[in-house]
Amino acid sequence: GEVFVFSTDPITGTEKNMGSLAVQITANDLASAGAEPVAMLLTVLLPPSADEPLIRTLMQEVDEACGKLNIQIMGGHTEITAVVNQPVISVTGVGKVQKDKLVTTGGAHVGDDIIATKWIGIEGTSIVAREKEEELLNRFSRSFVETVKSFDQYLSVVPEAAVAVKHGVSAMHDVTEGGIYGALWEMAEASGIGLEVDLKSIPIRQETVEVCEQFHLNPYQLISSGSMLMAAPDGLGLVQALKKAGIPASIVGRCVEGKAKKIVNGEDTAYLERPKTDELYKIYE
Repeated sequence: GEVFVFSTDPITGTEKNMGSLAVQITANDLASAGAEPVAMLLTVLLPPSADEPLIRTLMQEVDEACGKLNIQIMGGHTEITAVVNQPVISVTGVGKVQKDKLVTTGGAHVGDDIIATKWIGIEGTSIVAREKEEELLNRFSRSFVETVKSFDQYLSVVPEAAVAVKHGVSAMHDVTEGGIYGALWEMAEASGIGLEVDLKSIPIRQETVEVCEQFHLNPYQLISSGSMLMAAPDGLGLVQALKKAGIPASIVGRCVEGKAKKIVNGEDTAYLERPKTDELYKIYE
């Protein structure tokens, strides 16, 4: 009665902690389908400047992340090529799930509540802190920067996916490139429904707000692995189940008739557009 779920994704936005990120993001993709991640294949492309300590660090990060999630590395490919100017890791993940428990991004129904877990922007905030640490230290305290760098401890959405599948969920989508705005747009488009979202209900850490202000980034369009977007008929019950499991969660809106994807901020209303380039890339410009 089980089916396999496959996912493939590269890490290109950062060189810091990329081995761990590669595993976490692929595991999150599988979890968003309700699947248990079981195995992965790696393709690692390295520039000619790469040395043995770099490769060792990458694989230690991969091994540690896989160990925490009980994932087996089945194999892969590694090469040095002048085609890339920084390391690139592409991961193909394999998961399994009972056929009747399979969840899709396009399963949301009119009347469902929309739930976001943990906080948006935590992945992007952590990456910015690692890539721009010295600049941040010119404005913020060392303890603030270290706190922000540690946000990568929250990147796995495997636990909340398991709770959601058990409780009952119509659709799930891990919030990656394009941020929460991108994830909302993609879920609505895939499901053929409209949205009404309360901007002030979207959970965000104050640290994320301050880091984004420093680099003129929109946190709602910032890569956000670690936050899972869900649609469920019993949003309040799901939020309570998640909180009981120690996972912060909030109802941020509801699914409605039509195609309009509304973001309401007090008396102001805006409409979501097709996702654009993630805000993270602005820090490299």
